[in-house]
Amino acid sequence: MYETLLNEHVDVRRPLQDCFRYLLDFSTAEQWDPGVYRAEKLTPGPVRLGSEFRLVLAGLGRGTVMQYRLTGLRHGESLHLTGVGDGVQAEDSIRFLPLAAGRTRISYAARLRLPGFGGLSGPILQPLLTRLGRRAVAGLGAALEETRPGISGPRSPTLSQRLLLPAAIGFTERGYLAMPRKALSRFMDGKTVLITGPTSGIGLAAACEIARLGARLILVGRHSRRLEAAAEVIEDFAGTPSGLRLIEADLSEREQLQRAAGEVLALESRLDVLVNNAGVLLDRRELTAEGQERSLATNLLAPLRLARALMPLLARSQGRVINVSSGGQYLQALGRDYPAGNDGRFNGIRAYAEAKRALVSASASLAARHPDVAFHAMHPGWVATPGVNRSLPRFERAMKRWLRDARMGADTIVWLASEDAALLGTGNFWLDRRVQPRDVLPTTVMLPERERQLMLALDSLS
Repeated sequence: MYETLLNEHVDVRRPLQDCFRYLLDFSTAEQWDPGVYRAEKLTPGPVRLGSEFRLVLAGLGRGTVMQYRLTGLRHGESLHLTGVGDGVQAEDSIRFLPLAAGRTRISYAARLRLPGFGGLSGPILQPLLTRLGRRAVAGLGAALEETRPGISGPRSPTLSQRLLLPAAIGFTERGYLAMPRKALSRFMDGKTVLITGPTSGIGLAAACEIARLGARLILVGRHSRRLEAAAEVIEDFAGTPSGLRLIEADLSEREQLQRAAGEVLALESRLDVLVNNAGVLLDRRELTAEGQERSLATNLLAPLRLARALMPLLARSQGRVINVSSGGQYLQALGRDYPAGNDGRFNGIRAYAEAKRALVSASASLAARHPDVAFHAMHPGWVATPGVNRSLPRFERAMKRWLRDARMGADTIVWLASEDAALLGTGNFWLDRRVQPRDVLPTTVMLPERERQLMLALDSLS
């Protein structure tokens, strides 16, 4: 048997209780350890002695799976975990020491054992293991630091973006994995967040992460049973009851949207974040009760109507609105008469892309119109979700190997919801925590006068 021991420590400008809270759920390892591809909490509910975690390692080959168990827990002082994988055993001890000026020292000791024939490779692997361990501790320190570097990104399209194919590679899992920072450690205690379309895919993943950060959630969806099932998943993931409010409403129907907004206004005293995530990609034309095309009503008009209806709460809370778009908007120009017209043959993919393109433009216009509320548009990349499976099955089969999972797609939503508002600004379009250009093709660029006309048309409809 070969055995190696890593002993490292890092000092962070963060209170001890924040550091302990973040690390208590060991599934956050995927956010700070470059050697971990994916981590999940297997034991539902609050983390406690005996809670188990599954880690898929990246540094030793993505097929390597470790299952950890929390075997020691002293609140505010230390954590001890034991891990077992194929041909590897681990013991991790994490200790917390308060320092002056609200700083904390985190000491990390990891003992790794390679039993049997695996031990023969230990001396060869030792430099790699040491390097991975040091990178993990450095990543942990960076994840907990409150001071963030300035955010930058190309507001004008780069050459690779204009070439489309290189840019599209960034929409895959590869783009997410290339992000230099993946931590979500800025807690949201006392915040209230409303999420539409929260019962599966990106919306559910975002709701889980936001709840883990301590926010209270309002979930708006079309089916009460699916909302209840999602609430159970969220509470199991976050580990604490978050006082979820569930509102059943089909937001493509104006009357139901107004009823949902009225309930929020009547019962809530604040709204810090509105996440307009609900969307639909239809294969045939459908009309709402008031005769509007349902793809337009769901993907474009509903986010605008909901933001307008909830503006009193958002403004009072100096809140923010996050509109979820799609990378498909880059390929879609808006006709001169959009959103009127389109009375010919219905094309669901085009209708979806047009609505998402218009939503990005509207977000920037609303940012200028409402200076007390921040507006952001984002696209999640190419994500494997139930909606993609239903609406674009051939695309999913062809791209399955490279698609992001829902938690990768939700990352920028959670980050925009929790990050320092002053750092984010307003009116930007985001992918992977970086500002992106709204257009990459000359044929899709909207001049200021066309954007003004679009907003006048949308105001009359919404």
